[in-house]
Amino acid sequence: MAASRLLRGCLLAALSSVLLVSGTAHADPPAVSVSAAAVTFSDTFDGPAGAAVDSSKWQIETGDNVNNHERQYYTSGTRNAALDGQGHLVITARKENPANYQCWYGTCQYTSARLNTSGKFTAQYGHVEARMKIPRGQGMWPAFWMLGTPVNWPDSGEIDIMENVGFEPSTVHGTIHGPGYSGSGGIGAGYSLPNGQAFADAFHTFAVDWAPDSITWSVDGTVYQRRTPADLGGRTWVFNKPFFLILNLAVGGYWPGDPDASTAFPQQLVVDHVSVTTGDTATGAAIRGLAGKCVDVAGANPANETAVQLYDCNGTAAQQWTVGSDGTIRALGKCLDAAAGGTADGTAVQLYDCNGSGAQRWTVTGARDIVNPQADKCLDVTGNNSANGTRLQLWTCTGGANQKWTVG
Repeated sequence: MAASRLLRGCLLAALSSVLLVSGTAHADPPAVSVSAAAVTFSDTFDGPAGAAVDSSKWQIETGDNVNNHERQYYTSGTRNAALDGQGHLVITARKENPANYQCWYGTCQYTSARLNTSGKFTAQYGHVEARMKIPRGQGMWPAFWMLGTPVNWPDSGEIDIMENVGFEPSTVHGTIHGPGYSGSGGIGAGYSLPNGQAFADAFHTFAVDWAPDSITWSVDGTVYQRRTPADLGGRTWVFNKPFFLILNLAVGGYWPGDPDASTAFPQQLVVDHVSVTTGDTATGAAIRGLAGKCVDVAGANPANETAVQLYDCNGTAAQQWTVGSDGTIRALGKCLDAAAGGTADGTAVQLYDCNGSGAQRWTVTGARDIVNPQADKCLDVTGNNSANGTRLQLWTCTGGANQKWTVG
């Protein structure tokens, strides 16, 4: 939804999870995962069935939305937004008008709910995610998004983390809106499930990793687009400031079109959790190792299979790593990866599209090892060579200095 689309933006994104670890003796097998990522906002929607959302975190908007020509009236109370007693928030769209609500087009035909964190929580940079199961049907328009503050759309900016229109059951979209690139001119991309799977059939995790001058979108840990000021054709990047979160289920509008005879009601957007994770630095953290040098993406090249190496610390984006709660270690919108899923000593470490595989799962131990559990091997500086450009690899954990790392 765009805020001419005056409320439409899907939120945040780039993570800044920072890991702080302290050195002790090497432990076998490595098992202690240490993360100093700060959870700045979290809601797991625990509570009795029928209860309202936590008013210290969310406010409920009311009214219609002429800007998008949506058909619903957003109501207060718990009929359209309530906990289900099983750790979920359920936002329900109904074909009804119990209170003779009036919309821009006359007597309203539908009710639904929209929640936001304005005045209660804003974030500037971080990993923002929601795990949700979306509704299905022509005219349905669920969204998880963010607006910049103070709201003066589109100049204040909008980040759409996830939106779906019912006529595309297998596809979700991530978009940014700002001055000169708003509404249908927003800049974004879609992500589709394979083999015709529908997003309404299961829960999925929708996220952005948001840093200064970059926003990266992912679904279930798989990155599908990254946007920077270079994508704007000289127009203004308005995403280096605080934004607040929005969850809503719209009915009808310019983009999805109106419901038709095939649309069953009620429909539900079921939200399992929403969280925002940040760290001590907005752009991630350096990972320092042998001779005080840093883990570095060769040539700052975000292409798949780019070598990950040791290099003099220089503070560039090629050395800014974020450590996710999912076990990934990321830079430049991609993941630290064991090449071809290898587990043998000497397997090269590289940058690659995040794909949720074991080759991209890492544990940082209290002994300052970075371990790939799939291989049960450590991140290692090849040949104990501290020269710039030395390739990093997997190797049996030895406790040597070329396998000791400090994050942050």
